[in-house]
Amino acid sequence: MVLPPVRPGRLSGIFGGAVLVLVAWHSATIALDARFAPKATPRTESRPAIEAPPSPITRTGAVGPISAALCDDMKRHKVLTPDAPVGCARLSLVRFSYVGFDGQIHSDGEIVVMDVAAEHVLRIFAKLQEMRFPIARAKLLNYYDGNDDASMAEDNTSAFNARKIVGGSSLSLHAYGLAIDLNPIQNPYVKRSGPTLTFDPPAGAEYANRFNDRPWKTARPGLAEAVIDVFADQGFLIWGGYWGDPIDYQHFQVTRSLAEQLARLPQAQAQAEFERFVERYRNCRSSATSSRPACIMASSRTGRPDE
Repeated sequence: MVLPPVRPGRLSGIFGGAVLVLVAWHSATIALDARFAPKATPRTESRPAIEAPPSPITRTGAVGPISAALCDDMKRHKVLTPDAPVGCARLSLVRFSYVGFDGQIHSDGEIVVMDVAAEHVLRIFAKLQEMRFPIARAKLLNYYDGNDDASMAEDNTSAFNARKIVGGSSLSLHAYGLAIDLNPIQNPYVKRSGPTLTFDPPAGAEYANRFNDRPWKTARPGLAEAVIDVFADQGFLIWGGYWGDPIDYQHFQVTRSLAEQLARLPQAQAQAEFERFVERYRNCRSSATSSRPACIMASSRTGRPDE
């Protein structure tokens, strides 16, 4: 059997070439609680010194509104555009700590999502920290001037970005603040063109083989397959790894019809609707005979998992 050739980089014409644009985000850094800092493990002289265990895991993080200064910064760096389906009044800033690939706890995680999903997103990252699922970094797209390619190249976990879908004219679910990209290098965007597969970011080609239980191979942390249920349990039912072409392993989102409905409704009604959506899925999954795919299809109005 001959495998299709693998060519790093996205297909020409999709973005016209990736140009890294790194713009320092000069808005004020919000000081995180000192509880985020790893705690030292006490040692005694009565026994030999041993390697300190990992820092204790606690639910740390905060949800807050988008300040006027941050909103202006999002506009200045092309993350929030005039055609975005939601504005700053319907977005929230989620700050969280996470376990890095170095095994240490980092307290600088930030992500912007739609307000109705913010508490659920905080729970997602609290669970990932509890699982010691590693995250490379989580910076706002302001830092990258809204350039998704630049963000992915740095393995940046992100959410809100008022942009269109890759190679299309429809708004991405990121423009609603209802899609999250997780560890893009470990979970690349894969596109097929005839016999050729392309990976974005290019470094993601190293993760073409998604098996993590391989003889003589070290397990690779950070793969999205390990946390599909964590995201689904908080309303992000749709994983890009379900798709055929392209396959977007980093991508988690709600259904498009739900995103459009939530953007139209007043905040209080939208919040209640999102909570009902999450509860319906959880109730379905609580049945011993209901699989994840069955519950996703049952939660979708059209019966299509990728609507």
